[in-house]
Amino acid sequence: MASDTQPTPVSAKTPVTLREVATLAGVSVATASKALNGQGRMTAETRERIRETAQRLGFRPNSLAQSLLRRRSFTVGLLTNDTYGRFSLPVMSGISDALVDKGVSVFLCNVEDDQRLGQLHVDAMLDKRVDGIIATGKRIDRHLPVDLANLRIPVIYAFTQPDPGAIAFVSDDAGGARLAVEHFCRLGRCRIAHVTGPASFAVVHARAQAYRDVLTEKGLPVMVPLLGSWSEAWGHEAVKQLFDGKLSKSGGEKPDAVFCGNDQIARGVIDALRERGLDVPDDVGVIGFDNWQIVAEATRPPLTSVDMNLAALGREAGLTLLSLVGGEPAQPGIRKLPCRLVVRQSCGRPPGG
Repeated sequence: MASDTQPTPVSAKTPVTLREVATLAGVSVATASKALNGQGRMTAETRERIRETAQRLGFRPNSLAQSLLRRRSFTVGLLTNDTYGRFSLPVMSGISDALVDKGVSVFLCNVEDDQRLGQLHVDAMLDKRVDGIIATGKRIDRHLPVDLANLRIPVIYAFTQPDPGAIAFVSDDAGGARLAVEHFCRLGRCRIAHVTGPASFAVVHARAQAYRDVLTEKGLPVMVPLLGSWSEAWGHEAVKQLFDGKLSKSGGEKPDAVFCGNDQIARGVIDALRERGLDVPDDVGVIGFDNWQIVAEATRPPLTSVDMNLAALGREAGLTLLSLVGGEPAQPGIRKLPCRLVVRQSCGRPPGG
């Protein structure tokens, strides 16, 4: 027989009020408010008792009221055209790490390469009174398709081309290339090739120049950098050119190391070398760039790679934006953050090591 008992309807719980916290803690509403906002004069014991009471009751401050009081929304907008998140996600991780302890939330908006979409997102952020905007992208030599100049809130650029007179954070690509080539030199490699991406990217030229500079300083032969696509297929083709093409038939010795412009190229290079019966790293050492872990750690052998420290870059961008929001001045310009070399098994050991 079916029961006539009706289920009890679920209802939303009423939020705990500041007055309830104050009553239970035995203080006035004003004192409770000051304690929770880190203001006012009171004993440490009283302040701690009020905070413990608020936590026990599950009290959450009214964010709208706080925003009106402090004239801040405690939100930051993050704009990107990096659809896959290859570069923007580590940057965002660093930004969030810098802001979360300050009670600031980050809203990510993907503008793709659509100027209209970008402007819609910026207008929405301004309507929501974000405290500032951080712009990040897929490459450092291209603007996002949106005008961020002359906004009345602070704007920081991270891993994308900034407007003139703005503050920007980028990785030191030349410094990263130096780390890779100098590491090969310390390992005793003396015929180092460079296989990299398209000539349309500024980082390609910065890294290639650093490659040439290091070899010239060491008195080692400089090979002509091979430029192609950012792909495994190009890495495979480049090995063919290095070992079978005009480069190998010009009288020069074959390379004993290859510095690659990204990890996908490096993976293609390693696969092609293996197919030729060449051992990596005993016969030829390989170093990549980006330290894309899903690629670098799955490569056989695991790939040594230059890490652009994008999370640290994002953290610096976030902290700088907070300073600007707080009224502290900051010098405009592009700030280059150092890269680091993550050594795995693809580049070999030093002589006698």
